[in-house]
Amino acid sequence: MSSFKADVVIVGGGFAGVTAARELTQRGASVILLEARDRLGGRTWTRDSDLGKSLDFGGTWVHWIQPHVWAEIERYGLPLVNSPSPDTALWQSGGQVKRGTAEEMFALLDPGMTAVLADSAALFPNPYRIHPMSDEVKGIDDITVAEKINELGLDDEQQALVEGMWALNFSGRPEVSAYSQGLRWCALTGGNWQLLFEACASFKLADGTKALLDAMTAQTTADIRLNTRVRGISSGTDGARVELTTGEVVTARQVIVTLPLNILNSIDFTPALPSDLRAVAREGQASTGCKVWVRVKGSIGHVAALGPSSCPLNFFQFEYDVDGDSLIVAFGPDAHAIDITDRAAVETALQQWIPDIEVLAIDAHDWVADELARQTWPMLRPNQLEAVQTAAHSAFGRVRLAGSDYAEGWAGFIDGAIESGKRVAVRALADLHP
Repeated sequence: MSSFKADVVIVGGGFAGVTAARELTQRGASVILLEARDRLGGRTWTRDSDLGKSLDFGGTWVHWIQPHVWAEIERYGLPLVNSPSPDTALWQSGGQVKRGTAEEMFALLDPGMTAVLADSAALFPNPYRIHPMSDEVKGIDDITVAEKINELGLDDEQQALVEGMWALNFSGRPEVSAYSQGLRWCALTGGNWQLLFEACASFKLADGTKALLDAMTAQTTADIRLNTRVRGISSGTDGARVELTTGEVVTARQVIVTLPLNILNSIDFTPALPSDLRAVAREGQASTGCKVWVRVKGSIGHVAALGPSSCPLNFFQFEYDVDGDSLIVAFGPDAHAIDITDRAAVETALQQWIPDIEVLAIDAHDWVADELARQTWPMLRPNQLEAVQTAAHSAFGRVRLAGSDYAEGWAGFIDGAIESGKRVAVRALADLHP
């Protein structure tokens, strides 16, 4: 190729893609960002809701222990709000709903969670340097978190809580979720599972994740093209061709692809991506759950509930008061187990917890059914880590991969997407100017 339309084409406009675009253009590279949706943000999405507030329907929570996203929040001076701390906790044992304080529920969780994660620091002494994988990590990467829980001999009450916590963390079923993924997460908090839970459910951007996305997007000169789908990418010795579904071809010296792993095989790569990575994409990750916002009649108080993965909605917590009603956010580990667009179905699921609860309205986005995602946040199955991390550190001709799926640190979080976007931008710049 003798001429190129851009130095770098970025496929996907989530946080990884926008981060890479900002980093590259601020260093003089020309960038075309191709996004299949009619908006930026990927699996984050802030929008107005008929429930009475603007809400985040994808990634939401951030924490000061996450260095990349927190640095961006401080850089742009963005305000934060806290999710309310629960006064009341609900959990299940023997088919009965139990009620107590959050401290009582955490006391029941602590022995099992501590035991599951006891080896996190030993196996991942530096969780930002997990590639190449050690022999010790390879030796446990075929274990599911359910198998690890079952080794502990917990009583039924503790078993249901610990299993439910991991179903929540994975947005999926613990029996297909990699034990190594849980260890990676907890290693980032120094082995403290309660700090990990705090990172998952405490701080939110006051104006939604879009506030950060918009601030970052404003600092790139990339040519951003929405509603633009990619069919294939071919690499040559001097550049790459990106073929759109319209038949148009965009040429570039480098390409960065930020698609979720579960739809990576929707693009035809020439030469083909490694067979082990394509196998991971075919198998799919563990994250097959759902998230739904629910407006409930009246005040239910500052309550949180955690149940086993057999519950269609196994976690919910109070978030906002809206004109005297309660706005809660609920999660389930299996998007196929409940129709999150059906008010009556959501009400029935919540009545397992509070029999007289009355659901007025719901709002949600089904990420598993979404053809541009097919997953929620990135969470690996057993025997996927090595292929994914090797891909994260490799170039495939003129192509590199980025996204929270490929983060070394906070994989599954906005922080991981920003980390990956920064890393791949530096490598692309080095390739542009060897």
